[in-house]
Amino acid sequence: MSWTGLVPRPSDVQERAGAPFVWDSGTALLARPGTRAVARWLRAQAALPFHEASEEPLQERQPRTTVELRLGSGLPDGAYRLDVTAERALIEGGDAAGVFWGAQTLRQALPPAALRRAASTAAWELPPARVQDAPRFAWRGLMLDVARHFTPKDGVLRILDLLAAHKLNVLHFHLTDDQGWRVQIHRYPALTEVGGWRPRTRVGHRASPLWDERPHGGHYTQEDLREIVAYAAERHITVVPEIELPGHSQAAIAAYPELGNTDAVDTARLGVWTDWGVSPHLLAPTDDTLRFYEHVLEEILDIFPSPFIHIGGDETPKEQWRASAVAQARRVCEGLADEDALQAWMVRHFDRWLAARGRRLAGWDEILEGGTLADGLTPGAVVSSWRGYEGGVTAAKSGHDVVMCPEHHVYLDRRQAPGESEPVPLGYVATLRDVHGFEPVPPELAGTEHARHVLGVQANMWTECTESAQRVDYQLFPRLAALAEVAWSARPGEPGAEPEEPGERRTSGRAGERQEGRQVERAYADFERRMTEAHYARLDALGVNYRPPTGPRAYDRRPGIPGRPLG
Repeated sequence: MSWTGLVPRPSDVQERAGAPFVWDSGTALLARPGTRAVARWLRAQAALPFHEASEEPLQERQPRTTVELRLGSGLPDGAYRLDVTAERALIEGGDAAGVFWGAQTLRQALPPAALRRAASTAAWELPPARVQDAPRFAWRGLMLDVARHFTPKDGVLRILDLLAAHKLNVLHFHLTDDQGWRVQIHRYPALTEVGGWRPRTRVGHRASPLWDERPHGGHYTQEDLREIVAYAAERHITVVPEIELPGHSQAAIAAYPELGNTDAVDTARLGVWTDWGVSPHLLAPTDDTLRFYEHVLEEILDIFPSPFIHIGGDETPKEQWRASAVAQARRVCEGLADEDALQAWMVRHFDRWLAARGRRLAGWDEILEGGTLADGLTPGAVVSSWRGYEGGVTAAKSGHDVVMCPEHHVYLDRRQAPGESEPVPLGYVATLRDVHGFEPVPPELAGTEHARHVLGVQANMWTECTESAQRVDYQLFPRLAALAEVAWSARPGEPGAEPEEPGERRTSGRAGERQEGRQVERAYADFERRMTEAHYARLDALGVNYRPPTGPRAYDRRPGIPGRPLG
């Protein structure tokens, strides 16, 4: 495998002449201080042979070749430098994460079989090269919804491996919703005992007449989650938990009816929601509800060391609050203009509660509504901009960090192509080209001081219509590889971007826009080449059920299951 097929594309690759580096059972692994954890991960890759005496100074039989890991001076965090000669593959990182990303590049440069759990060959060859690389964004993520369809622990660990292989470093873990509560809370066991199960499930889009009459559920114990967090940390991935409030909370209210608006609706009769869409059931804005969720979050903070805790905050129809005397009394008592301001009051409460404990609240862009900006979100609050760019632009100009994840661009539950063949086609088309062409920094922020507030980008994988690992794979890949390139690699016109055509000079105005368009097209053509020549074979080796460029395989189709195509 050559160095020209790497995904995401590195900043700079220089292939060199000379004898190849031979990786076989005579190859030693030498881990300098600060890199031992990366060495353990590299040694655990079963297809990569190593000399037995590998981590200490080599005093006995001299190895034929050496893989050396070390921290490098002058490199920023996350960056790495990889030098491969006939005798040595040296990975230097600005920090341990940089060394790890360099190790991922080294592994990718080998033949795809090197990514398998066991290999049929005893040796690999690499041509000499020098790679210098650094990530564009600090937040390179995937949101995984496990509330609609539960992903067992081993499936989450597998997804973490796939994120790491693509240099993605955030798993936004959507753990609670109307259709299920997936995290064990010792103080409130009914959250999983009752809220973790629904009696049946809609099959297809919410307008579908089809039902799966089997109960669906499951949850992670706290020990499961600690294992997931530790596994992610070994791969330099941060797990950001999401506990939804005040909307998308029907499963919690089904478990503890007093959390709901009991004077407006009979919450004692409420069950875990079996349908898709937006439930009308909100948490009651009472002191008891605030204390309940503080207790929940205390256990969440104990499990997840992430600096960011996501509280959702999206899609909150206010009819029950309008009908509730208790909610209206709270609104009047707090001097709030309307129900949007009442939600903002609740968001601010948890924003300050988390900040007092050294954490940062994250929420969907609805947390900007109701006067939160005017009345003071803490400086650390982060906005996930999902309804287009607007929320992210507003937040960034107000001094808040933003993760860009607009639904029409990077919602991977959406269909990948027009036509009838896509399984359960949902929403607008988001092709591989569309995802690769997504620009996280909108024109309103580009070139301004506010652009620094764009922490990065993530893809969102909602699972209403993805009931299995096979279906999740199909929706994620290859588009997640394109998202990884958006998050990691420099864009046209930036330092480290694809070189311009010989003699091409940068221009402005409409001519500059046309030039940038040509650069974007060249960048996608190069990405498509790397996918075809190398990366699809890597996904095959990793056992990923991706969508082929030619369209869905017969077994990926879902004839007769209605979706909801738009546009």
